[in-house]
Amino acid sequence: MRTIKTALLSYGMSGKVFHAPFLELHPGFKLLGAWERSKKLIQADYPEVISYPTLEDVLASDAELIVVNTPIDSHFEYAKKVLQAGKHAIVEKAFTTTVAEAEELKALAIEKGLKLSVFQNRRWDSDFKTVKKIRDDGVLGELVDAEFHFDRYTPTLSQKAHKESVNDGSGILKDLGPHLIDQALFLFGFPQAVHADIRITREQSLIDDSLDICLFYHDFRVRLKAGFFNREMIPSYVLQGRKGSFFKARGDLQEDELKISKKPNLTTWGTEDANLKGILHTEIDGEIIRKNIPTLQGNYYDYFDGMYQSIITNSIEPVTAQEGINVMKIIEAAIKSNTEKRRIEF
Repeated sequence: MRTIKTALLSYGMSGKVFHAPFLELHPGFKLLGAWERSKKLIQADYPEVISYPTLEDVLASDAELIVVNTPIDSHFEYAKKVLQAGKHAIVEKAFTTTVAEAEELKALAIEKGLKLSVFQNRRWDSDFKTVKKIRDDGVLGELVDAEFHFDRYTPTLSQKAHKESVNDGSGILKDLGPHLIDQALFLFGFPQAVHADIRITREQSLIDDSLDICLFYHDFRVRLKAGFFNREMIPSYVLQGRKGSFFKARGDLQEDELKISKKPNLTTWGTEDANLKGILHTEIDGEIIRKNIPTLQGNYYDYFDGMYQSIITNSIEPVTAQEGINVMKIIEAAIKSNTEKRRIEF
């Protein structure tokens, strides 16, 4: 099996939690190291790798694939340098800060014959995979409404300065928004119009921390909501069809387990607590049923395996640059809608 030498552009929470464990698990990748500006942490977890002192050192290495997992407002600059250096790239969400930047990166990757993918890992969450199966199975009939939430109760400001300072990549719309938007577009395609209400709700916050986006399709609506004042959680996924309903709580365990240094595997990883089963209430073959639906297993490994296959076999990326562009189009439309207080048509 050919191995793809891979490097990270940071080893903070993202590198330590979402990338390095799966690059280590997958036999097709070899983690070379990470660019570490001040804190030198990666060698404590992976003694054999390199702590690169500069970006130039990473670009000059023999890495074939580089993960751009730095703050959002740096994604375009760093991803462009990665591609110009002839390396494949995985870029964290939000892909960039503007549609124009995202389109430029896509064009550069095509010109160079390189793979470029956006790390939309929440497609491989256990809860979302279950929602997708319910939709695909058609047990709700024609969909009328859908509602996705990414709710938390964290009324205080983050200790991470880049998350709370005003810059082109800060705010909930570009932090949690890409997860919700990507999931909606993945399930339902690109909408006809967008309306958004984006607010600041926390005391002393300088950035948007509450969003309510409505995506308009020809025959149904999708509402995406996220905020920090949700002490009592409601279902994170709600599908309403002409035959029935499906409710599912956000229950994927992967992030929480990765944060406490649990190592992923290919058998039991991403298995939700049985108490978090979804509720299906619908009509099947003339019979009204209401029952709990077991949750599918989630695993971010599948994203990395998709990226491996994409590079080795020249197949499509697990999340394409165009899909990243489409998310940015919704984000830009949401900003315009909120500013102009109107629905934005595509």
